[in-house]
This record gives sequence, C-alpha cells and structure tokens, in this order.
Amino acid sequence: MIRRKRRNHTSTFKAKVALEALKGEYTLAELAGRYDLHPNQIQRWKNMLTDGAVDLFGAGEKDRKDTEAEIDKLHSKIGQLTMERDFLAKAFGR
Repeated sequence: MIRRKRRNHTSTFKAKVALEALKGEYTLAELAGRYDLHPNQIQRWKNMLTDGAVDLFGAGEKDRKDTEAEIDKLHSKIGQLTMERDFLAKAFGR
C-alpha cells in the first residue's frame, strides 16, 4: 500500500468544500470523489463552518467587550503607577 504525502489545504478550499456540503446538492461521497478527500474530512470542515458561523454574528461580541474592559482597567492602572513613580521621584530628589 502506497501512502500519499500529507496534503495541506488552504482555508479558501476548505470553505468552498464545506459550503458545498452545507448546500446539500451533493452527497458527502460525491464531494469526496470530486475533491479527492475522505468524507469524514468534509464532514469535519462542515461542522467547523457551522460552529464558527455563530462568532460571525455577534457571539464573540461579549468576549470583545470583556477584552475592552480589561484593557481600560490596565490603562488606568498604568496611569496610577506612572503618577506614583513621578511622585516618588520628586520625593527622593531624582
């Protein structure tokens, strides 16, 4: 049995195949034959596409707001530490 060299597919190719699978015009076996892939691989890409679609429409917005709040908190801490450093530098005559 000859082993085929491992292939790396582009994200564009994966999206194209996953969208075709999602449309349902062809079976996974037909798509696998057309693109020389295993049906399980196509199913995996299809699941990744459907699971990731949630993030496109706002599920990631909560994470973004949390990140922005954390950044604001860190910026205020930086300002506080800068003021303390400047105060101590004046107090010790540096």
